[in-house]
This record gives sequence, C-alpha cells and structure tokens, in this order.
Amino acid sequence: MKKIIILAALLMSASLALMAQNKFKGIVKYKVESSGEVAFQVPAEAATAEIMVSGSDLFTKSAIFMNSPFSECILVNGLTVTQCENYSQLLGYLRGNGSEFTYQGDGKILMKHTYTQGDIDSVSIPDTESGHFYLEYVDDATQEIAGVTAKKVIRHAFDAEGNDHPVEMWYTDEMGPKYNFLFLGIKGMPLMCKQDIGDGKAITYTAIQVIKGKVKEADFLLPDGYETLSPEALETLGTELQEELELLNE
Repeated sequence: MKKIIILAALLMSASLALMAQNKFKGIVKYKVESSGEVAFQVPAEAATAEIMVSGSDLFTKSAIFMNSPFSECILVNGLTVTQCENYSQLLGYLRGNGSEFTYQGDGKILMKHTYTQGDIDSVSIPDTESGHFYLEYVDDATQEIAGVTAKKVIRHAFDAEGNDHPVEMWYTDEMGPKYNFLFLGIKGMPLMCKQDIGDGKAITYTAIQVIKGKVKEADFLLPDGYETLSPEALETLGTELQEELELLNE
C-alpha cells in the first residue's frame, strides 16, 4: 500500500511539473520607438518586430532582437540559443580588396550556445562588478500590456566607476521559456523594454498584439546552407575579421 501511495505522489508531482510548463503557441508583435535623450527616426523596416512562440521555443527574424548586424534569425529551444550569422557580403568585400582568411567558406555560420544552471543562478545574484549585471524582480508591480498582465523586472548594470544604470523591463511568465536567454535569462517573455544604443539614443520595444495560434513546427526550422564551425575556427575568423576591419578604418 505504501508503494502505491508513493507512486501516486510521484505521478502527481510529474503531472504538476508538466502543467507548470508554458504551452502558449502564437506570435507576439511589438512596436519599436525612439525613446532616448537624442531622438531619431526609426527606419520603417525596423518600426515593428515579432517573435513566434511555441512552448519553450522562440523564433525571430527581427533585427531589434539580434546582437549582431550580421544575424539573420535566432532560434531558442529552452536553454539553447542558435543564431544564424551571414558574413558573406563582408567577406566578399574584404576578399575583393585583397584580404586573406584562414576560413575559406561562404560566411553563413551557425552559432549555438547552451546555457547552464550556473547561468540561471547568476542572473539573479546581486553583482556590482563593472560590465556585469543582475535582475531584480518586482512582482508586486504589474500593468497590462497587449491584454497580458506584465510584471516588472529591473536589470542592474554597473560601469567602471561603480554607478548603476538600471533598465526597467516588463515581462510575462505565462509564455515562452522558463528562463529566456534571448533576453538576459528573464522568466518568460518581455512585453516592454528600453534599450540604450549609445550617443544618447535609445529604443523601446512594446508588445502591441499577442496572437494565439498561427504557428506550426515548420515555422521554427532554421534555414539551409549554414555551417557550424569549431570554437577554434570561429575564434580565428572573429580575430581575422576584426584585424581586417581595423586596417580598413585606418
């Protein structure tokens, strides 16, 4: 009888764990606006953005969510983030001007990184070291954004003088990955955030529509023709590109 009770408890625990996972499928659409001290015109092609969501999977082609001007799309699968980088035009230009590279491919590269429990833990631990950041959740502060109840989280980042530069974000933990490393490891999906882009300029993206459904498995497939380089080859390419660009700018 005791074994039956224990088994039942284990099944109940497993069931609750499954229920806790976000099952939302759909599209989150955002507007992108200039919001810094120095105003600028956001290009029409960048004024809107979207992310497709399926459980803990995310897929986006919107430039605002990329951390590189060469990124073409990003796929998030739980704690694994895969980014498609296309250096073909840059490599073609540099090679056309006499540059030589150890790498001889066409420049379409997959960059994949899987985050760890240590990464999850670190984003919530107060850290005032220059160049580091941590997240402070303020869950008793809420507002409605695009028909969804959003909670507040503050990203604290410190400069070399020890000054904090907090950034306010609003998110929901009712959709997306449990820990979203497309967005610093926040719990779920961002619905509003201000992003500093330098020289007094900033952009704010705000969710304007959450569309349920409208996504299928094929929407989350990475494009063909991209290759995965070894860490050593990737580091070499990055170093050589940086060196050639510095020479070009002299």
